[in-house]
Amino acid sequence: MRHRVARRKFDRPTGHRMSMLRNLVQDLIRYEKIETTEAKAKGVRPLAEKLITLGKDGTLHARRQALTVANPTVVDKVFHVLAPRYKERPGGYTRVIKEGPRLGDAAPMARLELVE
Repeated sequence: MRHRVARRKFDRPTGHRMSMLRNLVQDLIRYEKIETTEAKAKGVRPLAEKLITLGKDGTLHARRQALTVANPTVVDKVFHVLAPRYKERPGGYTRVIKEGPRLGDAAPMARLELVE
């Protein structure tokens, strides 16, 4: 039984999984949309939302917390570009749009993007 099991494991060791999710979050922030599998998109979404919320906080402590997830250039974009964009929005900064199966292995694909 999976009582209260919170996250997806993606059949990877913890370090690999966290590295993959951090890379996807950084790409999402950098390009403002990415195309990946539905499961990965749903796994990245909470990390991206928390990162943008830290940017809205704007404190030094929030910046240091954000640096544990993303590199300094991405954190600068979060704090200087995205935080002012979403300052009136109480949450829900990302959107997952299902796209259809991938040609190679028929994995369900999705586009994860930041809302305007």
